Amino acid sequence: MLKFSLFVFLFWLIGNPFVAILVMLILLYLLDRRFVGLTPSVFKPLKRMSRIKKLRQQINLSPNDVSSKHELARLLIERKKYSEALHWLVPLQPVLEDSAEYWDDLGICYLNGGDEEKGVACTLRALELNPRVKYGAPYLRLAAHFANGRTDQALAYLQAFQEINSSSCEAYDQQASIYKQLGNAQEARRSTEEGLRIYSMLPRYKKRQERKWAVRLLFKKLLK
Repeated sequence: MLKFSLFVFLFWLIGNPFVAILVMLILLYLLDRRFVGLTPSVFKPLKRMSRIKKLRQQINLSPNDVSSKHELARLLIERKKYSEALHWLVPLQPVLEDSAEYWDDLGICYLNGGDEEKGVACTLRALELNPRVKYGAPYLRLAAHFANGRTDQALAYLQAFQEINSSSCEAYDQQASIYKQLGNAQEARRSTEEGLRIYSMLPRYKKRQERKWAVRLLFKKLLK
């Protein structure tokens, strides 16, 4: 109803239905980006590509810049260029041996590259160094990996995630989805409700960061 009223107002104001629809979509997009964040940013990929270019230049000037190489690998992971990310990550192992985030990044690349043995081993190494690394996301990644056919292993990683008491609504959204995939509606519902409970307790600045996932959790609860 609200969208229809907005369209009628814009049509009255502009006089062209196609332009009115275009303006309405732009306004809805801007409002979503400002207050919720369900729609993807059209600028983030451009900023990421610009940052990748600058990092490559920085590495060319300073070949021993470990932090730039690690950041470059992470941005490549975001672009799903896992083999290229591995090219930068593997040589960093002697320097980042004690970094849980480094091992988890390696695990992401190997798992998505089809090397399950190395992927799982690297991810477990990350969790050994820091069980709370990335708000418990490695547990959920392993659970999702094993959800197709290896239910016991998937459930074990889900239970391990629950034990760390993560404050990430995104993590609970992923957890609910995995439980649903496993056919466990009760635990999926419990994960959804826990994620919404966590969101209600977050400080205001943190709620802005987690709002997208809270909305997704709310949809899950309403559509169950």
